[in-house]
Amino acid sequence: MFAIGAAAGILGGFFGLAGGILIVPALVLLLAMPQQTAVGTTLAALLPPVGLLGAIEYNRHGQVNFTYAMIIAAGLLVGAYFGAFAAVRISSEILRRAFAIFLALLSVQLFMK
Repeated sequence: MFAIGAAAGILGGFFGLAGGILIVPALVLLLAMPQQTAVGTTLAALLPPVGLLGAIEYNRHGQVNFTYAMIIAAGLLVGAYFGAFAAVRISSEILRRAFAIFLALLSVQLFMK
């Protein structure tokens, strides 16, 4: 678990990603955790420390837009609730497959850009 968290922290600091891209798949694939449990566990783990030290370092170099960060945070607050509300009401298999499609489409988009 610590290794998964450390890898997510490194990727989070490097690429700005962690939870959905690394921790959730690791919990599902390595620990056979249901998709909803993996997402819920990831959200619980990320709540206290999410990006704090990374954000401080980026801010030291003038690379943080706090106005945008606060607007995004407000959207995350509302969106996470409604996303969780919907996700716990569908099967783990459908959610896992939808997540895989999302990651594949995102990968293609990033590669082509």
